[in-house]
Amino acid sequence: MQKPVKKVVLAYSGGLDTSIILKWLQETYGCEVVTFTADLGQGEELEPARKKAQMMGIKEIFIDDLREEFVRDFVMPMFRANALYEGQYLLGTSIARPLIAKRQIEIARKVGADAVCHGATGKGNDQVRFELTYYALEPGIRVIAPWREWKLDSRTKLLEYAEANQIPIAKDKRGEAPFSVDANLLHISAEGKVLEDPWQEPEEFVFSRSVAPEAAPDKPEYVEIEFEKGDPVAVNGRKLSPAAMLAELNAIGGRHGIGRLDLVENRFVGMKSRGVYETPGGTIWQAAHRGIESITLDRGAMHLKDELMPRYAELVYYGFWFAPEREMLQAAIDKSQENVSGTVRLKCYKGSVRVVGRKSPKSLYSLAHVTFEEDAGAYNQRDAEGFIKLNALRLRLSAAKRKG
Repeated sequence: MQKPVKKVVLAYSGGLDTSIILKWLQETYGCEVVTFTADLGQGEELEPARKKAQMMGIKEIFIDDLREEFVRDFVMPMFRANALYEGQYLLGTSIARPLIAKRQIEIARKVGADAVCHGATGKGNDQVRFELTYYALEPGIRVIAPWREWKLDSRTKLLEYAEANQIPIAKDKRGEAPFSVDANLLHISAEGKVLEDPWQEPEEFVFSRSVAPEAAPDKPEYVEIEFEKGDPVAVNGRKLSPAAMLAELNAIGGRHGIGRLDLVENRFVGMKSRGVYETPGGTIWQAAHRGIESITLDRGAMHLKDELMPRYAELVYYGFWFAPEREMLQAAIDKSQENVSGTVRLKCYKGSVRVVGRKSPKSLYSLAHVTFEEDAGAYNQRDAEGFIKLNALRLRLSAAKRKG
């Protein structure tokens, strides 16, 4: 039999679900609850969460601005890898969870809590991401996952519980919400309800971070991004902090309808789900990063990175940010970025972003070797004959064998 819970740190948004969880924890476990709300750039006012927690009798309330840490220590390392899950998804939700969980554990240590709690459902990926991080950082921590314990398994039951316990319910929460939204500085996602039929095109009201490409300006916009050792440090000549840099790219991408993705993905728990994502700044960032790598990375290093990327992306998606294999891959990726410095120019136009220029003091591009004009002896074209024959040797031997 498990020991009674004395104090629990709840990942708390102030919304309907986590407010109900807060009350449910008090009733079910009879324990002290500490709330933690993370500002990851979701664009919402967070003080109402504090007021609601105070109204519900919470004495220890943490609201932490984690935007710079989020971009610097989580998004930037991931983007050095050019990580895409299943070839498309820029992992906006996935990369936020280990930071939230990490901070929860830090708070639990600070306040002497013996448990942590999240509001993720038992069907999704987030429960795995939160809990793998909890256990990686604090192996003996008690984890409470209400959606796997309680009987409040419908929106109607949640609303009834809220009303019975005088928990404030926003007017737009009465009845069925059109879809579920998750947001941070890197992206905003929508899933569920009106989006559950993968045949139906999402309506424009689903999108909030970008204009429709058809409604974007008729004139393209050029943007220049400067990189140092694989990380963007300036936009259009202005040095910016990591969070400010991503916010600036979001603004540029959003007004040109860049970064929309309608995806049916494979969840870690085994089912397929349909999500609609907006990652305007991240889409520009990744295009620029690949652009600067194209002239600064050796062919072997670049191709090996591309082989490692799907495995890296899968680890992030599944929640293994603090696993040794992700850290091993990160070390290799970071090593590859030592000379990835320079400037990329991109063209943003009606939903698309294209690299149109790149330059670097570390460039491996040699005009003398690739020119179609006189190369002043930089490359002896006759050398190619032996190169080709050596590479063709095994093919010629196989063909001769087939012919008897």
